[in-house]
Amino acid sequence: MKPFTERTALCPHCGHAIRITLDASNGSQEFYDDCPACCHAIHLNMTVNELKDSVELTIDADDEQIF
Repeated sequence: MKPFTERTALCPHCGHAIRITLDASNGSQEFYDDCPACCHAIHLNMTVNELKDSVELTIDADDEQIF
């Protein structure tokens, strides 16, 4: 598996296309990034599946979290 993967995602707030470089060398990660267009926080969850040699990225708005 390549340690770096590039993905294009849409901001859940404004729909702006964002190019994201993912570092899969440290395994699965959960992180936040700000949309460059609307400046709202975006919640990103990267899951690395070494058996299938794939990286899955799920994106949602920060305010959609259930506590």
